[in-house]
Amino acid sequence: MRRLAPVLREEPRLSVAGRTDAGVHARGQVVSFRTAARVDPARLQAALNGALAPEVVVTRARWAPEGFDARRSATAREYRYRIDTAELPDPFTARYVWHRPGRPSIGRMRRAAARLVGERDFASFCRRSQGSSVRRLDRLAVVRQGSLVVVGARANAFCHQMVRSLVGTLLAVGEGRLEPEAIDAILGACDRAAAGPVAPPHGLCLERVVYGRGGR
Repeated sequence: MRRLAPVLREEPRLSVAGRTDAGVHARGQVVSFRTAARVDPARLQAALNGALAPEVVVTRARWAPEGFDARRSATAREYRYRIDTAELPDPFTARYVWHRPGRPSIGRMRRAAARLVGERDFASFCRRSQGSSVRRLDRLAVVRQGSLVVVGARANAFCHQMVRSLVGTLLAVGEGRLEPEAIDAILGACDRAAAGPVAPPHGLCLERVVYGRGGR
């Protein structure tokens, strides 16, 4: 916000589509704000990239339609979590993957994931909060890409630490520490202690924010 002030001559209030924990990355974050300044979006983009790149890069800037809000207008968020199962960590990717040597069963993880898809109370997978923990999980996919195990999740919204809790539980299933069928009891418990451990934040990335039925 401080970087916007010199260009806009005001400090706008930002709305952010996906709130991420410390250590979590974002490839497709969306931010909106209201301003009375008639600034050229291209000029704003260049100014921000000049001040923030390469750690933060604005890939596109444009005027939004009246009433648009990056967080409230979103219809879905998509995250990916990457687990590196190689024997040794790769120093060039270590900041963006959870290094966990082994050979987890993708089949077992997929069977567990199928039991989580749908509109459910995810209290067992969320850090305790006073709001509702009911979410619509549209997709929870597990794929192997070489030494990587990638978990992709799409939902209308995620509660705090939900994706990391889902990943930690799926990996526990893949490593044989939980059975796929245990997911039903974990969901029913509505108790964070019933689920697997929370995966570390650095393997998680917000990939995309969806607006409307399918578009960006």
